[in-house]
Amino acid sequence: MVHPVSEANDKSPFGSLTPSEFYARHSVTHSSEYITNPRGMKLFTQSWTPLPPTEILGTVAVVHGYTGETSWFLQLTAVLFAKSGFATCAIDHQGHGFSEGLSNHIPDVSPVVDDCVSFFDSFRARHAPSLPSFLYGESLGGAIVLLIALRRGGRPYDGIVLNGAMCGISDKYKPPWPLEHFLSILAAVVPTWQVVPTRGSIPEVSFKEEWKRRLALASPRRSTAKPRAATALELIRICREVQSRFSEVDVPFLIVHGGGDVVCDPACVEELYKKAASKDKTIRVYPGMWHQLIGEPDENVELVFGEVVEWLRTRAERGSREAETAVEVGGA
Repeated sequence: MVHPVSEANDKSPFGSLTPSEFYARHSVTHSSEYITNPRGMKLFTQSWTPLPPTEILGTVAVVHGYTGETSWFLQLTAVLFAKSGFATCAIDHQGHGFSEGLSNHIPDVSPVVDDCVSFFDSFRARHAPSLPSFLYGESLGGAIVLLIALRRGGRPYDGIVLNGAMCGISDKYKPPWPLEHFLSILAAVVPTWQVVPTRGSIPEVSFKEEWKRRLALASPRRSTAKPRAATALELIRICREVQSRFSEVDVPFLIVHGGGDVVCDPACVEELYKKAASKDKTIRVYPGMWHQLIGEPDENVELVFGEVVEWLRTRAERGSREAETAVEVGGA
């Protein structure tokens, strides 16, 4: 199934179509709404569901990364999942996309994880409460997905997909020494100061295709400013936390990661794969591919996302069969 990014151009993810024409072309419905979190922030949420005769196989909650949003590249992957048979939802984190909050500022990831858990639980309860459910995260979104999966209590997820997951920031991208070592001081004194340099902007080092890099920068809601001190410190802390908990991960998972990723270190997801307690775990590190796998040439995009969709569909169908067997045994 061809990824919808093939229809985009360097100005719009929908190419020459209007959003409504784009959704109709892919046989999905789209809706959006604002929710208010316990901190009083209005957060933008979206969902995409397949139109009949496509059968809903389960739900997928997609989680964007730092400086990302749900209305640009990630939306195209959400449409891919929806047309593949999954009711799909997403939320703009605080300070990202159309959500309220200081631009790109996440001084503490815990409330962001809370926002995701609350919205995702309500979405699957409304749309497919008895069907398998999955999490999909890109970059920082991958770390957030791991933190959600590590939470105990409530209904667990049937599997997670980690795309370029931020389990460790590459030394090729981190702030230069000694600034990294003074981040805690900066974060305490000037937490919102956009002072932290990185080795290249995220689009420049993430998207291999030049026209896709231009499309990333064309988003009116994407900031190219330097990371804020408290946010940079939190990103590093998140990596340390998930690394310390690799052995606790016991959910089925698929890792897809570019071997040439200079933002999120491929060696860290390889360590996750080795240490995780999961019995069902798969890793694909693609030689030469960059951080944003959707930013690769078409043949690479089809390879990666073809594997992702196949992994989701296989486990959704397996989960449905196991649920039907349990009902039959229980009714016997």
